[in-house]
Parts: sequence; C-alpha cells; structure tokens
Amino acid sequence: MKIEQIYTGCLAHAAYYIESNGQAAVFDPLREVQPYLDRAKKDNAKIKYVFETHFHADFVSGHLDLSDKAGAAIVFGPGAKPAYEATIAKDGQIFEIGAYKVKAIHTPGHTMESTTYLLIDENGNEHGLITGDTLFIGDVGRPDLAQHVVSELTEEKLAGHLFDSLRNKIMPLSDQLIIYPNHGAGSACGKKMSKETTDTLGHQKKVNYALRADMTKAEFIKEVLTGLTAPPGYFPQNVLMNIKGYQSLDKVMDKAKTAFSPDTFETVANETGALVLDTRAANDFALGFIPNSINIGLEGSFAQWVGEMIPDVKQEILLITESGKEEEAITRLSRVGYDNTIGYLEGGFQSWKNSDKDYDSIGRITAKDFEKAFNGERPLLIDVRKKSEFNAEHISGALNIPLNEINEHLAQFPKDKPFVVHCAGGYRSMIAASILKQRGWDDFVDVIGGFDELSKTKIPKTDYVCPTTLL
Repeated sequence: MKIEQIYTGCLAHAAYYIESNGQAAVFDPLREVQPYLDRAKKDNAKIKYVFETHFHADFVSGHLDLSDKAGAAIVFGPGAKPAYEATIAKDGQIFEIGAYKVKAIHTPGHTMESTTYLLIDENGNEHGLITGDTLFIGDVGRPDLAQHVVSELTEEKLAGHLFDSLRNKIMPLSDQLIIYPNHGAGSACGKKMSKETTDTLGHQKKVNYALRADMTKAEFIKEVLTGLTAPPGYFPQNVLMNIKGYQSLDKVMDKAKTAFSPDTFETVANETGALVLDTRAANDFALGFIPNSINIGLEGSFAQWVGEMIPDVKQEILLITESGKEEEAITRLSRVGYDNTIGYLEGGFQSWKNSDKDYDSIGRITAKDFEKAFNGERPLLIDVRKKSEFNAEHISGALNIPLNEINEHLAQFPKDKPFVVHCAGGYRSMIAASILKQRGWDDFVDVIGGFDELSKTKIPKTDYVCPTTLL
C-alpha cells in the first residue's frame, strides 16, 4: 500500500495520502492543499475522499479547500455535526479507494466524534491504522479538550470513553498493524509523545503506558489525566473554525501579501491597532525592533507560541520577517486559524531602520557574565520554561513564570530593581522580553543560550529529576 506522510514541522502534525488504481484519499489534510493536488496529478489519480479523524483543536484542517478544489467528499465519524456538506460515516462503514478499502472505526475519547481508519490492502490484508489523536506513539490523545467546546462533557467522562475505545476497538486488532498517528513529540495534544512517527500496534501494547494490559479503567483515567496543563487558548477557536468553516487559504493569502513602506506600515499600525509581529530570530530582534512589536521567531515552534500568546484568532496582524519569509509566515499563521494578517513591512526591519525611525533593543548577557553577577550581587533570575522543565532541573533560587502564563503574572516582574530572564535556549525568553518591553519594563536582560548555557557554569542548580510529563 502506498502511503505518503506529510508534516508541517511546527506542531508535528502529520497528514496522510494514499493512492490506488487512479483514486486517492487524504486523511486530515494540512491547510495548504496544493501538495495533495500535485501528488494526485503525478499519480494520475483523482482524490475521492477527504477523511477527518475529528474536529481538530491545534490546527485548521484543509478539508474544505481540498474538497472544493478536488471535488472530493469530506468524511467524518459518527456524531459529527459540521456546518457544511459532509458524509457522516457509520461505525464499521467501508469506503473503497481503488483496490484498497478504508474502514471507519468510531473511537470516542479524545473527542466524541473521534474516528480511526483501518487501511485494508488489495489482498484484503489489514495494513495500518490512521489513529488521529486517539493513539500516539508512546501516548494517547488528551481527553480534556472537548470539554472546552461542549460544556456537559468532563475530562473524566472523555477519559472513560477513551479507555473503552482503546480496549474494545483498537487493542483487539492485529499486532502487525502499523500505527499512523496525527502527532509526534512537540505537540500539545498529548503529554509525552515519542519522536518516532510510526510503530506496530503490538509494540505499542508492550511500551505505551496507556495500553497496559492489566490497567483498570480507574487507573487509566487517573494516569492519562495526571500531568495535563491547560490547553492553549486558541484550541477551542480552531475547533469552531473546523466545525463551522473558514475563509479559503487563497483569500487569506491575497489579503495578507500586501507590502507596506515604513511610513505606510506605521500609519496602518496606528489606525488599525493591529499587532505588530516580528518573526525574526531572537538574536536579530534583540539588536533592534519596532517599538511595541512582539517577537515570535519563525525558526522555532512558531504556530504553537502564536496560539499561546495571541488570545484572539481574529486579531489583525502586521508582519515583520526576513526577506523572502513573508509567505511562509502568513501560511504558518493560517494553519492555526490566524487569518487576519493585513500586510507586512516591505524590506523588513532594515527598511524601518534606514528610514531613521525610532527603534528599541533588548540587553543580553552570556551565561559566563551572569555567573560573575551571581557570585557578586545576586540578581533576581526568572525562568520562563514550562513547569515540567523547571521541576526537572533549574538554577537554585530562580523564580518560575512559564511563558504561557506571563500575562497572568506580570505583577511578579519587578519594576524597582533589575532582573534576568531565561528559557532553555533563548527562543521563549525573547518572546517574554518583547512582551515585557511592550508593557513598560526596561531594567532587565536576557541570557543568551538560556539554561543550556547556564547549566555549563558553576552556578548552583537543583538535582535533576526525570519529568513525568512533557507538557
């Protein structure tokens, strides 16, 4: 069976394309659908179905655009109620793709409509299982997301459904089945996913904590809910976009690819109140940036942190990027539902600087310089890593304020004395620094290289404790 796996890279989301006898199917397509259309043309195939495993929370699916451009039917599992035309599969329903068959298996738990798709080859052999967010490599989908959209659901109820789905629908299947999950390490849809992208069901039964043979439902519910943190704020908004529909990516791109001169950029920013988002690397941003702009670097977990730090997906955005990176930034914003980019600064920050307009900067120090300061007058050190990272190991005496909680804890950042911020490597701490600058803080510096470099010094730190969750 020919299966192509496609990744975005930022949230480790995977989409799948299969082709047989001139017909093709796509599972959970990404927002930019052209790769599927190109692949179908190359295979001399017609895309017949667009299969959705569930209403996604972490990204906006490309199912509507792909269905429109390919003339393909959208398929959801039992219980799904989209606000557009779609086929709602019955549990066990078979769909034919050329000589292959796809069997819909209703597996509620991550969401109530969650469905996995069993792939059956031309000889009738069961080949693999597209598991969506029901089963990951090393983990299972978190069962606390749907409650943010459907109030009568609780995470305990969903976890119970997930236990039943895994035990009654997935675990009885052949150990030789290849598991194709939607996510790998780096996604917020599970708490400790493996970096591996596929595995056999038999091996997962041996190593995945949630598939332990002697586990009771009560034990499962407790273990799968332990260590979960609040999901990113944009998740419920993405769910609703996937249920109700959204603008085509073509329209989003047409609106966003508007280049503004520095003078026009400044006027538009002042008149619209748009968020000025600078996507350059932390090192470049620190040296100079437009006042009141926020830094979230494109070369990192860009979409995830946009979703964490910009609460409203309808927020108008003005972009500053490296030259030639404008379209990539617009596309990656749209993947997580931020469709209101209204333009970008032509020529990037250099054009702003060349126009003699005011700009700001952020002070930075090396870990060695901080070590000297630590041995003298000890400054306040604020660690913006996740709680799990901080609890695993941190500099003695540091204060932990996770980046995604910074807006709720601004009062803990002093304005009457200097302080130092750091994360693991410098990416997240520059996001924090840009927010602090925007809110009026000035007397602080950022550690270049973050904890990775601080841990190499002789500064006292806590003993390492293996984390129980990666969230």
